[in-house]
Amino acid sequence: MISKYFVYLSALIILVGDFSYIVQTAKGKVHPNRVSWLLWALIPMITFAAEIKQGVGLQALMTFMVGFGPFIVLAVSLLDKKAYWKLSNFDIFCGVLSVLAIIAWQLTGNGNTAILLSIIADIFAAIPTIIKSLKNPESEHYGVYLSGVISGVITLLTIKNWTFAEWGFPLYITIMCLLLVTLVTAPKWKKLKI
Repeated sequence: MISKYFVYLSALIILVGDFSYIVQTAKGKVHPNRVSWLLWALIPMITFAAEIKQGVGLQALMTFMVGFGPFIVLAVSLLDKKAYWKLSNFDIFCGVLSVLAIIAWQLTGNGNTAILLSIIADIFAAIPTIIKSLKNPESEHYGVYLSGVISGVITLLTIKNWTFAEWGFPLYITIMCLLLVTLVTAPKWKKLKI
């Protein structure tokens, strides 16, 4: 275990990753799926509230930061017409499933259930971006996802009491971001033919 204060480094890494994605979005080089990014802004904030309710300490900062950046990405994508990604009915369907998971959490009121349902909601929110990354990896930038992997690992290394409330969301973010880094960068690695 490393010092819990490394969570501040984790938060800084997330900010750097978010900034790189925001710049790429503003330049029109990446095209965020707005369903994913809207829900990626909301879900971590709900999870953050649940973590606080469950007594998670400084490690909850990572969850807050994971939600903060997507608000800015979404705003930039809405302001810049070059950043548009056409939404499909499937994207909206995934968004509805995600919102249903959030509503289910509200009905339970249990902190750990909230975190689990937030993870499920986030998975549904991620599916449109996963599919987009498979079909059009050039429409994404790996930096924001790589920062999520690094931040998640750092946060996991700071945990002293291994309760689901403390490790659930950081582990999920690490795995999901690792998947997205792989999907976005895999075509580039194939071109290198090492």
